[in-house]
Amino acid sequence: MPPEAIAASWVDFLDAVDAQLSAPVDLHCLGGFVIAVRYGLTRPTADVDVLAAVPHTRLPELLAIAGKGSRLARTHRVYIELVTVATAPDGYERRLQTLFPGRFRNLRLSALDPYDLVLAKLERNSEVDRDDVRLLATAVPLDVHVLRERYTRELRALIGNSAREDLTLDLWTEIIDEARR
Repeated sequence: MPPEAIAASWVDFLDAVDAQLSAPVDLHCLGGFVIAVRYGLTRPTADVDVLAAVPHTRLPELLAIAGKGSRLARTHRVYIELVTVATAPDGYERRLQTLFPGRFRNLRLSALDPYDLVLAKLERNSEVDRDDVRLLATAVPLDVHVLRERYTRELRALIGNSAREDLTLDLWTEIIDEARR
């Protein structure tokens, strides 16, 4: 989705963040913002969920500028948030997809690919996450075989309760199959 198509508050916010950063930072993004920008999610979201900032040493400045409660967040009513309750598949970095290439001087936004995005939501398994999986099932469209293979090879060993997540993955593959029918 081109920048013009996202809410003006997001464009203004991201431009302001970029202008205030003193050096480049790459953000690995996931969540509702990514699904809205890449796949047409219409549910409102007030944050850009970030799995990682590279270099990590840039994170304090970034959150001071654009984190929850910052001046920019109060002005634009949106903010950047570091996600601490998601586990991404091993090697997700090589599949990152650039958002808004060439638009910013210091801010670089990359999105998890759709399978990594789904798998990063697996442990939380909220109603919103299941709704996002339904949307991605048809917008991408998701292939349950690819999802299962990536889960088995790159995520299962990283998560704490794999038996529970195995069941969640079974539920989500049913959701995907149903949405694609």
